[in-house]
Amino acid sequence: MKKISLVGACATLLLSSHSIAGIYTDDLAKCLVKSTSPQDRTQLVQWMFAAASAHPAVQDISNVTGQQMETANKLTAGLFMRLLTKSCKVQTRDAIRYEGPYAIQGSFEVLGQVAGQELFASPEVTQSIAGLEKYIDSSKIDDVVNDTTN
Repeated sequence: MKKISLVGACATLLLSSHSIAGIYTDDLAKCLVKSTSPQDRTQLVQWMFAAASAHPAVQDISNVTGQQMETANKLTAGLFMRLLTKSCKVQTRDAIRYEGPYAIQGSFEVLGQVAGQELFASPEVTQSIAGLEKYIDSSKIDDVVNDTTN
């Protein structure tokens, strides 16, 4: 059961599904965020990127090697274990005890969102995303917004 919960937490980071959290899940999520450094969250983003790069739709534009994925898995597992069994031990125990194993998934979802926000706040990422604007026809979007026929 524990292995399934940790795997589920990993999948949740990638899928970013929206779950309803109870107070113990919220407490665990707060602890996870508070107990991670910017470097920890960078490691988490690197792991998410490496894992997502295995999808067939992006494999041809990704250069993540098997060894890099293995390293990312090892480092991220270490981070998860530190958070769940040391830094946030009490919150982990209470969340699982009172709200079940999905509490871990909900809590790591929050951590993944925080890490993702930091990734997208980078000036380099913002500049890269801004390149999309030159291909957007805002007048067509305005037409849709101002259309009163439906």
